[in-house]
Amino acid sequence: MASSPIPTVTLNNGVEIPQLGFGVFQVPDEQTTAAVTSALEVGYRSIDTAAIYGNETGVGRALATAALPREELFVTTKVWNADQGYDATLRAFDASLAKLGLDYVDLYLIHWPAPARDLYRDSWRALERLAEEGRIRAAGVSNFQPGHLERLLDGATLTPAVNQIELHPGLQQADLRAFHAKHRIATEAWSPLAQGAVLGDPAIAAVAARHEKSPAQVVIRWHLQLGNIVIPKSITPARIRENLDVFGFELSAQEMTAIAALDRDLRTGPHPDELD
Repeated sequence: MASSPIPTVTLNNGVEIPQLGFGVFQVPDEQTTAAVTSALEVGYRSIDTAAIYGNETGVGRALATAALPREELFVTTKVWNADQGYDATLRAFDASLAKLGLDYVDLYLIHWPAPARDLYRDSWRALERLAEEGRIRAAGVSNFQPGHLERLLDGATLTPAVNQIELHPGLQQADLRAFHAKHRIATEAWSPLAQGAVLGDPAIAAVAARHEKSPAQVVIRWHLQLGNIVIPKSITPARIRENLDVFGFELSAQEMTAIAALDRDLRTGPHPDELD
């Protein structure tokens, strides 16, 4: 196994998470084991899945055969909207843990606020219990907007360690990132490459040519320099390796500014207020 060059981000409870991880969104379960195995072999140590992805079992198979110490791995999964509520979240966590074949997960997230269900505060109490029991090392949320976070924090005993949100050059979410910084919530980017939609932009292509890197490598580097945690996904071994090769160059202030100018409210997924 290759050693990992990946820096870590220290969360608000002291737990360290690799800043660059490997996501398996939309990867079929039968392909997930090979993809995660490839990622672990080249040096990824953080794997991000979710109950709704239907591939926790595939992730678990890869982890079981990796011959890596458990403490070197960082595993994230998420409770789905239909399983929100205090008791239902606890049951969903048990089911995810069994599929992953683990004794604990490093980060457990409420996948969406699902405001019409109005259950995310009950789910959060369940996550607080899981954290207290040591079954999760950190509790967080995903796709929460400032209003959802403010309501969650009212009466909570834990502040979310992470908010995993859609974030890429076309959707930079500056106000939400500022809220995170104020409350010491780490920002984690899903769809960090906008499912490829930003990779053909001339500004990114120019930066890539200057550094002799791919557009995807430039965008991942942009995330890292902003301080984001980032979880690109691929099932192609060469691309999995390429996405990790982002630590030997640095974007200039001018290049960061050029990419910042690409913000245009481009969403690849639903708005968090609209998904239930």
